Amino acid sequence: MTVIPGTSLMLCGLLLLLRPSRSLGLTPQARGHLCRTRPTDLVFVVDSSRSVRPVEFEKVKVFLSQVIESLDVGPNATRVGLVNYASAVKQEFPLRAHSSRAALLRAVHRIQPLSTGTMTGLALQFAITKAFSDTEGGRARSPDISKVVIVVTDGRPQDSVRDVSERARASGIELFAIGVGRVDKATLRQIASEPQEEHVDYVESYSVIEKLSKKFQEAFCVVSDLCATGDHDCEQVCVSSPGSYTCTCNEGFTLNSDGKTCNVCSGGGSSATDLVFLIDGSKSVRPENFELVKKFINQIVDTLDVSDRLAQVGLVQYSSSVRQEFPLGRFHTKKDIKAAVRNMSYMEKGTMTGAALKYLIDNSFTVSSGARPGAQKVGIVFTDGRSQDYINDAARKAKDLGFKMFAVGVGNAVEDELREIASEPVAEHYFYTADFKSINQIGKKLQKKICVEEDPCSCESIVTFQAKVEGLLQALTRKHILSQEAMGGEPEGQGAVGGPLPAGEGLILAREAEAVSKRLAVLENRIV
Repeated sequence: MTVIPGTSLMLCGLLLLLRPSRSLGLTPQARGHLCRTRPTDLVFVVDSSRSVRPVEFEKVKVFLSQVIESLDVGPNATRVGLVNYASAVKQEFPLRAHSSRAALLRAVHRIQPLSTGTMTGLALQFAITKAFSDTEGGRARSPDISKVVIVVTDGRPQDSVRDVSERARASGIELFAIGVGRVDKATLRQIASEPQEEHVDYVESYSVIEKLSKKFQEAFCVVSDLCATGDHDCEQVCVSSPGSYTCTCNEGFTLNSDGKTCNVCSGGGSSATDLVFLIDGSKSVRPENFELVKKFINQIVDTLDVSDRLAQVGLVQYSSSVRQEFPLGRFHTKKDIKAAVRNMSYMEKGTMTGAALKYLIDNSFTVSSGARPGAQKVGIVFTDGRSQDYINDAARKAKDLGFKMFAVGVGNAVEDELREIASEPVAEHYFYTADFKSINQIGKKLQKKICVEEDPCSCESIVTFQAKVEGLLQALTRKHILSQEAMGGEPEGQGAVGGPLPAGEGLILAREAEAVSKRLAVLENRIV
């Protein structure tokens, strides 16, 4: 069979094609196989006052349904009740009413808004005195059963919530408060349990409330296998233990001192990378979340080989204007870069992502700003909201110039804009999470993608790929050429990898598979 010459770039690309995709929040369908939810008496307390338009109330119902889909529902597992309120309180269904997800979803679908005032305190009083009572299906207080209320509201209550919330918390009920639009944020803080940063959420409109479902899917999941869920930092092999894990390496690799990454290369085969962070410092980010963004940046910096010859890092912050925090090449050690990141002050104001992208093109990657001819140019754009200016032209130009662009969105970020910024393949270059506290998971993914595909020792993807590709290629060949059987666990949207191939394409794939296998033998001789 003819051998088609391969390159390191092809190997990295093929890895990305074959590797199962991971998202930041597991879908409810996937989660059911990886973890179970702790037995819980869960009561939703939902504001349907006149300020909530019917189309917005439908969005709330979508959010409720997505959370319910992630739960293990049953008399001995999680029970769900729902209290609807406006000027009056209506119990839509008690904890004892439905013992399956399907029945709960049908019940949620039937709910209609009440469209009067906003008596949030009255609704909370009903929840703690009535909804959790044994007659309504509430179970006796026990260390094994959680009591949880999730309040969704968009306005200022017409009664007091402080005292009744204190009584609820004192009785062992965990309170989450979700505010929408022009909600009174002080009210949310009065309702929520501690720590408040984990129990208070705010979204600008009902159109994005369903994005919070990922947070609650995670909150209710009791992880039994951290390796299976991907909630680990291991570069190669994760070994699970109850509630914990340890990292090991494939044969021929050694575990580094961090206990997470593996090493096989010596002598510095890496090539130059110029990396610039483009960070949204608008007022919607909020100071406490801006500190999390700085930790996210330093998480990436920790994985780089920072030197004049290898990786250089620059940092740009933007809001209504653009400010260069430091250019490429100013700092020559990780320690100095991380210190400069920690000292960065928060700009606040607007969100001019288009202007920031233009600055990246016109300034950050120029020789006068420290960029090196021939070095790979990588941009990481981080934003939490819709841009107030036009981004398309600048985003397109950055990619046309050969910049490798990653787009990271949090909270109210617009995913269409993230996709517009991201390099191809878009699914591998843009990331979204509803919660700032989850951005460290994005950091882990980016660590594996910011590599220079010129030498196998410099590309982490190939290090992992080399150990696993033989089996993957055999499975791929078996699937498409020999039996065309469906292979379990395949992610959707993988194009040619996702279904049967015509005979002619199958022969080409077989030749490529053989070529890659032979290329691997060459790589093994180079790095052993």
